[in-house]
Amino acid sequence: MASKGGRSSESVKVIVRCRPLNSTEEANGNYRIVEMDGKSGSVTLNRPGSAAEEPKVFSFDRVYDWDSEQAVLFAESAAGIVDSVLQGFNGTIFAYGQTGTGKSHTMEGKESPEELRGVIPRAFHHIFDAITAVANPNKEFLVRASYLEIYNEDVRDLLAKNANQKLELKENQDSGVYVKDLTSYVVKSVRECDKLREFGHKNRKTGATLMNQDSSRSHAIFTVTVEQCETMSDGHASIRMGKLNMVDLAGSERQSKTGATGERLKEATRINLSLSALGNCISALVDGKSSHIPYRDSKLTRMLQDSLGGNTKTVMIANMGPADYNYDETLSTLRYANRAKNIQNKPKINEDPKDAMLREFQEEIARLRDQVARGGGGGSGGSGGPQGHRELVVERVVEKEVVVERVVGISQEEVNRIRQELVAAKEAEKQALLDENLVQREEALRAQAALLEQQERMAAEAQRMQEAEAKLRDLEAKLIGSDGKNIIDAHAAQQEELLRYQAESREREEMEAQRERALQDQQDALLAKEEKYGSLQEEAEAKGRKLKKLYAKYKAAQSEIADLQAEFQREREDMLETVRELTRQLKLKAAVIESFVPPEEQAKIECRAEWDEESEEWRIARVELAGNSMAGGRQQASRHGRRPVSVHAKIANIVNGTNSRYKGENVLSLELEMPERTTQDYEDVLAIGPIKQAIDAALDDSEELSLEGAQNLPSVYFSYDADGTGKKSGKGAAKKKKAAR
Repeated sequence: MASKGGRSSESVKVIVRCRPLNSTEEANGNYRIVEMDGKSGSVTLNRPGSAAEEPKVFSFDRVYDWDSEQAVLFAESAAGIVDSVLQGFNGTIFAYGQTGTGKSHTMEGKESPEELRGVIPRAFHHIFDAITAVANPNKEFLVRASYLEIYNEDVRDLLAKNANQKLELKENQDSGVYVKDLTSYVVKSVRECDKLREFGHKNRKTGATLMNQDSSRSHAIFTVTVEQCETMSDGHASIRMGKLNMVDLAGSERQSKTGATGERLKEATRINLSLSALGNCISALVDGKSSHIPYRDSKLTRMLQDSLGGNTKTVMIANMGPADYNYDETLSTLRYANRAKNIQNKPKINEDPKDAMLREFQEEIARLRDQVARGGGGGSGGSGGPQGHRELVVERVVEKEVVVERVVGISQEEVNRIRQELVAAKEAEKQALLDENLVQREEALRAQAALLEQQERMAAEAQRMQEAEAKLRDLEAKLIGSDGKNIIDAHAAQQEELLRYQAESREREEMEAQRERALQDQQDALLAKEEKYGSLQEEAEAKGRKLKKLYAKYKAAQSEIADLQAEFQREREDMLETVRELTRQLKLKAAVIESFVPPEEQAKIECRAEWDEESEEWRIARVELAGNSMAGGRQQASRHGRRPVSVHAKIANIVNGTNSRYKGENVLSLELEMPERTTQDYEDVLAIGPIKQAIDAALDDSEELSLEGAQNLPSVYFSYDADGTGKKSGKGAAKKKKAAR
């Protein structure tokens, strides 16, 4: 894109806004630890419970305390960015801060009362008011709007019919990073913009935590693109295009304070990772030594790539809480914002007509006009204009000449018959022509009646317009002041004068703040200079004063180092906890794959998987044909069927229900089919004495049974003496005794 003029760099404008203490904090006895000075743009943060420690002081472009109004914030900090978009620059306004600090209130606010409207709805009014105020008839405008969110690192279109569909981020050398298939609507009024914002806000992901009942769980970006075409005196068309990104970031949060679990914890992890990636990009941009800016670490940083160090005018609104128990989060937000104000952007006016949709619309309109001119250019221009409608009906009469020759051999009756047939055919054709002419007359009468009705409506509308204009002139005539000037014009002039005065006042305040900062820098520089003293006493007093100031700075630097180390440790612990959680999820998925996916199928899937460098995701070819994708659309045999069954199988199952071949059984059923039982439960019976003794002895673990000799061989029955030796009893023993004799 061509740039008009040079590409001068400018810093990111950083403003800080502090909300008031809420009812919960007041009920818990929390107190305010933040002091804000709007004139100097400084924020003072006091550590709770440590009165001896020096407070930390930060300076920004503008600061707004708990009593600030939405209109003042927009007029002083956001209206300039919107004006630059109307001039052809790109602009970004984004709100950052801890969860529950008023980011959504600052960006969107509430519909009523009007004083509570946020930056986004006020930007709509500012854009269309500026377009309406343009008095140049040769300048045309085209305004488009889109609304998206980044939820769990997935980009979603909030204005689409299916808001849960994931979109892809693409990058073009000319237009930069863009979202493929993102819905963009052409808007013509503030009301249309408000409708789109309300519709998209309903689709945005929100949830309740301990710190915020309506916590935003995604980063939302509302984009307004303004294209303008100005026709010059030489006929050349100059086209400019400005894009305004209004970003409502999700808040950083800690699980110990928000109490997030389950899905909320997963969302918080993703939010913190994307905000950490944004902080890393800011640090790399400010450092100046880093040759690589990690924009690709998160989709949020890729979307804001042009807003941080690129072709955009950027305003960052850092929201923070004043309560003492949020000291660490407030300090982190202030340091974050203090680094961001050192980022240098290089904005330029976008004047390349190739990417402007307005030129495409103009070319399409010119082509259609050319087609209309070619289609209707054959007629002659008569007098009377559109009101002089004239209907011309042409009646066609067809005559046929019938030649009858007498041929020798044809009778007079035959000649008369032929003549009658020809006359009848002529009469039939004439009647058909008359019927066709009658139909054409009826259609012409209907068209004429419709035209007369339309003319009457137009006349009535013109009459109403004349009456409305007459009433308007009467009202304007009544609005004349005592000095003879129109009250409306006088009010508009007063409003312009008031805006000019406010702008001059802001410029004076900024110049005073710059002078104060320059004076402070000069005082710091004097400390390092060597001075000449008239006596040792004077030298000792001067160096004592220097020593006190330097010692205070030394203590502040030590405290800063300790705070940075503590903050680094907290971030490290949060990162480690995130790594542990991701490791647990990874192990769970690995266990599921190893237990339920066959190794050969797993190998096939791994061979088909490809890593996409642009989206940084794994992609599997033809994944739409996978089991989970096809399961939802799989046809069932009946409402209670487990799997599809053919018509033949249904009929066969009705005719012969005992045949298992035609049953729709579930082949994946894990229920066991138990065999038929062939045993009975054991019931204790009263055993005879010797048998009872033998069983008890066999089950006794305290004694060992020794079998020695033939007398100890097992037989049907055993009997034991008191000394533990066994003797045979029964018929077998009697037979052996008889044989021994």
